[in-house]
Amino acid sequence: MTDVTSELVHLTVDGPVATVTLDSPHNRNALSRRLVTELADRLERADADDDVRVVVVTSADRVFCSGADLSEAAANGNSDGVQAIVGLQRFLVGMSKPAVAVVRGPVRAGGIGIVAACDIVVCADDATFALTEVKLGLTPAVISLTVLPRLTSRAAAYTCLTGAPFTGTEAVAMGLVTRAVPTAELDDAAAAVCAELATGAPQGLRETKALLARDLLDRIDARADEMAELSARLFASDAAREAMTAFLNRKKG
Repeated sequence: MTDVTSELVHLTVDGPVATVTLDSPHNRNALSRRLVTELADRLERADADDDVRVVVVTSADRVFCSGADLSEAAANGNSDGVQAIVGLQRFLVGMSKPAVAVVRGPVRAGGIGIVAACDIVVCADDATFALTEVKLGLTPAVISLTVLPRLTSRAAAYTCLTGAPFTGTEAVAMGLVTRAVPTAELDDAAAAVCAELATGAPQGLRETKALLARDLLDRIDARADEMAELSARLFASDAAREAMTAFLNRKKG
């Protein structure tokens, strides 16, 4: 039996809704190898449960995800990690049940790939997002597979090139988020979306999600290897290693 006290990702099921919760506060839900492995496992279990019609992805604390685990990447490179992120995004897009991201607070870099891979996103209007890779000598390569199709081209250019933060309200206009509401209303808004989705017949949900996901899956399959190679190369570069080390040292200071 899994020891839930040591989990970084939890799975709970309440009727037709499965909730997958990121709970790694020590690194602000950074995408460590362990967290990504557990997240993939919980999503697979939720998708395989015949009683589940909707899968929610959220966080235990306010921070949704701080992006790649830079401690791991700086020490060991990120070749395996980028492949795992590609697989995680593809599974979310291709799973048989709709995925709803519920975002309370900050999302950075790789975490935005998870948000973009979900079918519906409900967030706090003051939650912040930022594609910060450019500041570390990187590019949002593997998450571009899901992020770029969601964003308008102008929004993509601004957010990717500047790394500037933007709010949940702004993310709606950019195409990344479905709905932004005041924080106090987030739980009710998310529950309402899940209740609406749960009225769908399993076959209808499965086939409609597949129809909507077809182009995105084609994009992932066509470009995954190229984007994973680009990401791994940049993570291993001297420029990125120096920038990541400097960033980690500032955090310790």
